[in-house]
Amino acid sequence: MTSIQAIILGSVQGFTEFLPISSSAHLILVPWFMGWQDQGLTFDVVLHAGTLLAILTYFWKDWYGMIQGLLNWGRSSAEAESEADSRLFFYVILATIPAALAGFFAERVVETTLRSPFVLSFTMIGVAVLLWVAEKTAKLEKGLSKVSLGDALSIGTAQALALIPGTSRSGITITTGLFLGFTRETAARFSFLLSAPIIAGAGLKKTLELRHTGISNAEQMPLLFGFLASLIVGYLTIKFLMNFLQRNSLFIFICYRILLGMLILFLIRFAGFQP
Repeated sequence: MTSIQAIILGSVQGFTEFLPISSSAHLILVPWFMGWQDQGLTFDVVLHAGTLLAILTYFWKDWYGMIQGLLNWGRSSAEAESEADSRLFFYVILATIPAALAGFFAERVVETTLRSPFVLSFTMIGVAVLLWVAEKTAKLEKGLSKVSLGDALSIGTAQALALIPGTSRSGITITTGLFLGFTRETAARFSFLLSAPIIAGAGLKKTLELRHTGISNAEQMPLLFGFLASLIVGYLTIKFLMNFLQRNSLFIFICYRILLGMLILFLIRFAGFQP
């Protein structure tokens, strides 16, 4: 892998991880379109480390508040805001469990049978339809302080579906949040907070799988460039989306998903691309 390829893939990861258009789909499709070899497990770990740091950096006040709330939990002098923060922390952890279990039991099956452009075309279009229905029926009433245990577990269970390439972790969790009556900004914020533990856990699992594999000198610079690209682009993408959702709907992403899904089917059927 060249440094230019690493920057492109790192930027793709940072851009698509947080938009509801599926990073896994684009990391499969870009090499597929360009005729590049698979980037490998080490590179995936580095890219996810970059997007994880982007989440922790952008939402540092939220994480700081949750940790402070956790430290003050159970104290009689704890303020209502502190109690809400500690409750949110527990909700995030509990909501991570369904996706963690799904990843543990089904990851091998998904990676060997579902990582194909043909499958991606259907998941891209299918989740777009769900997101469109959510947008049309959304009440847009509930803020982050109104998240209940049932809400958190529902969104966490939906996050488990993101194991299927093309689903999009942010796409399916934001969709579920809208169905539950959240505002768009709240659905996105909770989705991103929820993604941090699962990205960290997946990255740790892959790192353990690589513990006996060294990194050659030729790999070091592409890995560094990929990491920086995913971090910088990821941070800017989060900032963009959080501002965008305060004033706009998600219909532009719905249209993109449908068009991309149809393009994939067209290339497979008429342009000779392998499914």
